[in-house]
Amino acid sequence: MTTISASQVKALRDQTGAGMMDCKTALIETAGDMEAAVDWLRKKGLSKAAKKSGRTAAEGLIGVAAAGNAAAVVEVNSETDFVARNEQFQGLVATIAALGLDAKGSVETLGGLTVPGTEKSVTERLTDAVATIGENMQLRRTAYLEVADGVVAHYIHSTVADGLGKIGVLVALESTGDKAVLAALGRQIAMHVAAHDPTPVAVVTEQVDPALVERERAIFAEQAAQSGKPAAVVEKMVEGRIRKFYEEVTLLKQHFVVNPDLTVEAAVKAAEKDAGAPVSVKGFVRFQIGEGIEKAESDFAAEVAAAAGTK
Repeated sequence: MTTISASQVKALRDQTGAGMMDCKTALIETAGDMEAAVDWLRKKGLSKAAKKSGRTAAEGLIGVAAAGNAAAVVEVNSETDFVARNEQFQGLVATIAALGLDAKGSVETLGGLTVPGTEKSVTERLTDAVATIGENMQLRRTAYLEVADGVVAHYIHSTVADGLGKIGVLVALESTGDKAVLAALGRQIAMHVAAHDPTPVAVVTEQVDPALVERERAIFAEQAAQSGKPAAVVEKMVEGRIRKFYEEVTLLKQHFVVNPDLTVEAAVKAAEKDAGAPVSVKGFVRFQIGEGIEKAESDFAAEVAAAAGTK
């Protein structure tokens, strides 16, 4: 039987983050071969990760990365907010965000990209992290914005580290104007998108989904009809509500959070003087951690009692 030293066990534990006994067993099973022991633990970790894959992962971090005239945003979920404060998890999300620049908005492509310094894909690296950290983790989504000339500004809200937080926003501004002015304006608009409720769904009214408009119109029409007023008056009431609806969900029509006396559209127009050229908002993306994920309700006291074998 191969003799395994404490220093070997420690070295394997430092490399993999696995438990001491698991590391010792791995080294015994592989006759002290460190590389083979890593693979042995990975295989065992895959089994553990599979058991965790059914758990709801609605916490985690949003990460952003920018380069040149482009930027990417990713959402990587974990089960608890505690993991979001884990430096290892933060480093992994930052790495994935940087790779998002190459994935250009495709989560499938991103999952298959190789993590720098390793021979593992993003998906494989996340699986390893599940085994090491002990929680289900998922690469949920990514988005990418690029302009031919101008800037893609970004903003992170509830920041836990550089480029990482709970809400991430990208704003693409196309212009030949001063890049510093554009960057400052873009960041302010990104802050607006992060803070505004309701969140805008389009840059301009023409981009709002017609089905969404018709659904709102039907609701407004039914509400207005209950007033008992003549049809012509009801129609004007509905059109007024539709205009208000557009103001609420269209970015350029919203009152600017930084200066409520202006709409976002007016703020962009005013910034053109300092930029020295026309400015066009080409697009925006807003990711909030866990949005749209249904979290399972649990009775913590019951779970503790069950674990203890009591009722």
